Amino acid sequence: MHLPQLNDVDLEPFIDEELDHKLAMKHSLLFANVKDQPAAIVRETTLSDGLNHLAKLDREWPVYLVDDDSFTRLRNKFLEIQTGSAFEEVEAASEELFEAESDLLEFIQNSQDLLNSEESAPVIKLVNSLFFQAIKRGASDIHIEAHERRGEVRFRVNGALTKHLDLDKNVTSLVVNRIKVISGLDISEKRIPQDGRTQVSISGKTLDVRVSVLPTYYGERIVMRILMQSENIPSLEELGFREDLTQSFYKLLNHSHGMILVTGPTGSGKSTTLHSFLQYLSSPDKNIITIEDPVEYNSDEISQIQVNDKVGLTFASGLRSILRQDPDVVMVGEIRDTETAKIAVQAALTGHLMLSTLHTNDSTSAISRLIDMGVEPFLISSTLLGVLAQRLTRTLCPVCKRRTFLSPQVTHELNLPYKGDYFEAVGCKECNFTGYKGRQAVGELFILTDEVKGMMKDGVNDHEIREAMKQSGMRTISDELKQMLVDGEISYEEAIRVGLMDN
Repeated sequence: MHLPQLNDVDLEPFIDEELDHKLAMKHSLLFANVKDQPAAIVRETTLSDGLNHLAKLDREWPVYLVDDDSFTRLRNKFLEIQTGSAFEEVEAASEELFEAESDLLEFIQNSQDLLNSEESAPVIKLVNSLFFQAIKRGASDIHIEAHERRGEVRFRVNGALTKHLDLDKNVTSLVVNRIKVISGLDISEKRIPQDGRTQVSISGKTLDVRVSVLPTYYGERIVMRILMQSENIPSLEELGFREDLTQSFYKLLNHSHGMILVTGPTGSGKSTTLHSFLQYLSSPDKNIITIEDPVEYNSDEISQIQVNDKVGLTFASGLRSILRQDPDVVMVGEIRDTETAKIAVQAALTGHLMLSTLHTNDSTSAISRLIDMGVEPFLISSTLLGVLAQRLTRTLCPVCKRRTFLSPQVTHELNLPYKGDYFEAVGCKECNFTGYKGRQAVGELFILTDEVKGMMKDGVNDHEIREAMKQSGMRTISDELKQMLVDGEISYEEAIRVGLMDN
């Protein structure tokens, strides 16, 4: 019997209410939509068992043979649907589920391994499964949203949100309550935003999770940020910047005092870069203190302070206190107001190495941003060592990327070779059908040379400074992206998204 074969496919389950899907799964038989019609799905290793069970069913559907990975992917989707239906059975017993909350709290506090909790209530198992799946896929955030008739779980992987599964409306509220309990939040309060933290243990690794709950029109939504431990902080080389940029970082970080800034939009990897700098600087003879909102990486070698506006611990007040602690290196999570900017500059002036982030689109705009905050230009020129502007770009999956054609108008506008090797995203099992595998940092480093200080003295604006720096060899983020495009590392769409058109 010759069966049509499908390889490396991402099929969607087909549910027939009259069939016992649980029993079919036991016999390694699954059902999916293939070419817009229901089909039976089997695999080589359990072929006879699957076909025997199909023979007992009154279904004249086409049968397809798939590889093991595709079969497992489809089977996992069926399992997720079953988890959802298991909740419908316990809806009536939701009161009992609420009583189990204290057990769950104890369960998390005892740091038991989440994978060994088969006897736990279904809602606990689902929350644990979300963490497990997120770690497995390398997600940085888990989003749980409430819609009018259902809930939805999405993961942020490589900077882009991908759908994980749909939840029943009632199940969503139970899951939200579970997460609130393990994060030490008030489950009775559903009208105001809440923030908390929790720790989960998966496969022997303990993870810190930051939890944010926000009331929306159809119910509360939760975003959980999975925070990395210090051992996961990449080294300067592992950040993925160009070799000459990395060497420039070393030179800047060898200064005993002055200010180094990292700029870029939210989610561009600024915190990771700063913590890489701190890991490089940390040694027994240095006192390193940070103030962050929130503390994103837990590190043993440095003292970290968490901003707490409720008790008046702001960046500015925390920074003042840090300077009384005899620090060598100070890191401020973000300079976001005049007071913090002025204290940070004073600290850099009085013999401390100051690291911080600023929200600007490019490196040279940092000067006017600080001047807007009320810092005198002469103080900036005597303290600011350099500014790194950075972005994170998704790199194309090397297995499935496909050659593509860029129109003459595009190549002419971007000053690119017309017949270059350009590629686009496709999607395969290696990249979880996204077309992208991993991310890389791209950056431009603006170093305050004597020429720049002279221009600042003459009151020259940002644009003129930027043009002068480009003339003297500064490579911009746009230049970096063009090079990656020509090298076939990123797609045109991704380059546009990250900032190809910015000069």
